[in-house]
Amino acid sequence: MLRVETYPTAAEAARALGPGARFLGGGSLVMIELNYGASDIERIVRTTDPALKDIRVEAGRIHLGALVTMADVLRSRELSFLAPVAQAVGGPAVRSAASVGGNLFAPHPYGDFTVALLALDAMVQTAGGASHPLEGYLADRSGLVTSVSFAAPASNEFAFRKVRRVRPKGASVMSMACRLSRSAGQLSGVRVAYGAMAPTAVRAKAVEQALEGATLDERGIAPALARATEGLDPPTDALASAWYRKETAPVHLHRLLLGENAR
Repeated sequence: MLRVETYPTAAEAARALGPGARFLGGGSLVMIELNYGASDIERIVRTTDPALKDIRVEAGRIHLGALVTMADVLRSRELSFLAPVAQAVGGPAVRSAASVGGNLFAPHPYGDFTVALLALDAMVQTAGGASHPLEGYLADRSGLVTSVSFAAPASNEFAFRKVRRVRPKGASVMSMACRLSRSAGQLSGVRVAYGAMAPTAVRAKAVEQALEGATLDERGIAPALARATEGLDPPTDALASAWYRKETAPVHLHRLLLGENAR
């Protein structure tokens, strides 16, 4: 019989996890598994730790508790730059449950919020106090996530784009996010991330290299567009083929970088 265990702190919940146990955050992923009769889940572990719902800005860094939902993001003035990302996650019912921490575990072709966090160079904090760069954490996704944090972007530094066949809440054909800092008119510290172009969200490092030191105009971004999918092996699924993703990625990258509306 399925057992539900509730703990007052994230540390206690983390210690309770093990074989046959699954952590329940917002439930948008775990409940699907349970509804489809997942036989490997024997225990549900949850926590009422209020710290996991925190949204804080300290010393120029934004801290989001793992149980902050997409709906919470949409209500926060400090997170207005992330509103288009949160809005792209499902419909209202999903956004009221889907959490920041849970999104790190969303299977392809989901996980749009993770794409944004990767472009923001987010750090992942796990129970016990360990801190991991998000890119490294996505390689094995071990440890109970308690929060994520990142440097707050300046105005107009961050952009997000989602391509989907079904609106308003279809899964991603691809998603893209970027953080473009400028120094003396040239780009620096560039971060570009893709979703639905690999098993998890992934940085487009060839694009980043091509944009470093470039100007943000047609001529400046041309080398990056030529390398839009370099080093990537996009999947084929029911939404799009690998060929289609590779062919259209430069078009959507162009629109992301220059702020053009979808059409």
